[in-house]
Amino acid sequence: MRKSFTILSINISEKAGEQKTPVKQAVLRPDHGIEGDAHARNWHRQISLLADEDVDTMRGKGVELKAGDFAENITTRGVDLASIPVGTKLFLGNAVLEVTQHGKACHHDCEVFRKVGDCVMPRKGIFARVLKRGEIDCETLCYYDI
Repeated sequence: MRKSFTILSINISEKAGEQKTPVKQAVLRPDHGIEGDAHARNWHRQISLLADEDVDTMRGKGVELKAGDFAENITTRGVDLASIPVGTKLFLGNAVLEVTQHGKACHHDCEVFRKVGDCVMPRKGIFARVLKRGEIDCETLCYYDI
């Protein structure tokens, strides 16, 4: 069964430790990640994804948040990312990604955690590596098979 979802925002930072900012489009490169993103390199966490629905749970705690505030590269809509098994292929237009990890350790000193005492990325975010090159934007058709 095919499950589709949308890209709400693509976010990159030119230097590590900087706030990620939205870009209109991006090139996803195998063994690298998103061209122009400071965290891209040949490892298992080339691209981070977080669903905007999960960001909404943090907005409900009284903090104003926008896409990229959790340092996610791709903010999605219409998918429960945390339920997608490791090893699943994500098809973003012509690009193909493979889910490699669920969540990550929270370092507790991010701006969001300091404001509300919680962070959704460690529980709901996922990471992927790029298997096939492709260009994406917010109009890109995205899906995975279950």
